[in-house]
Amino acid sequence: MISVDIAGTRFNLRAAAIIEHEGKVLLHRLIRDDFWTLPGGRVEPDEEAPQTVEREIFEELGETVRCGEMVMLIENFFTAGGQRNHELGLYFQVHLAAGSALPSRATPFAIEDGGARLEFDWFSREQLGELRILPQPMKDMLISEDRSLRHVINRE
Repeated sequence: MISVDIAGTRFNLRAAAIIEHEGKVLLHRLIRDDFWTLPGGRVEPDEEAPQTVEREIFEELGETVRCGEMVMLIENFFTAGGQRNHELGLYFQVHLAAGSALPSRATPFAIEDGGARLEFDWFSREQLGELRILPQPMKDMLISEDRSLRHVINRE
């Protein structure tokens, strides 16, 4: 995975999926977290970001998806667990395969991923306003339904 510590800051390259179905978006979180985010993960060396999205969704959910257009690039600066982070987040519109079982899966549901327990759930646009979703610019974009490509710098 592309994650390196430089001058007291951890740099991550992350790619994530915007999966929508019938007006709802799929979010996930670590069970212990008080915030939600889009499913995805860190890009591996020599891996294209759309491949990362497709790989992560298959590894976590067993779903084959098609990665579409990138709709947001977020330069995200934050502190987590006392560690300064500089994350470059690439967010893609993702399309489920015909006949995917994911939309009908009972929610919320949890999975194990590398020793971490992740909870997944579908949320309507109305519900998104009530949730803590990080990074914040992603929440704003999901609520607005605007999927034109944008670049955002976010400092928390």
